[in-house]
Amino acid sequence: MKKAKKGDYVQIHNIILEADERSENLPEETKKVPLELKVRGFLIDDEAQLNDQVTIETYIGRKIEGKLIDISPTYVIDYGEVVKELLPIGRELKKMLEGSE
Repeated sequence: MKKAKKGDYVQIHNIILEADERSENLPEETKKVPLELKVRGFLIDDEAQLNDQVTIETYIGRKIEGKLIDISPTYVIDYGEVVKELLPIGRELKKMLEGSE
């Protein structure tokens, strides 16, 4: 199993509030799930494996404890599904600007 060592960039997870502890004035769908925290930082512990309870230091210096869920996490950006109706807009606009509608 992959291990992280002191100073490695990692991601942790915490449950901040269980579903039954959340505010009453939230939408029903929101009240049904716990409030979760995922945060990245540098491992303070000497060594850890996934799912271990660890302490990290964030980039701005906060120390936070949580369950180790990723070692050397990557950034994943997803803009969702393609909207087919928007695809021709660039070409149509170019034709309009060139005056050859």
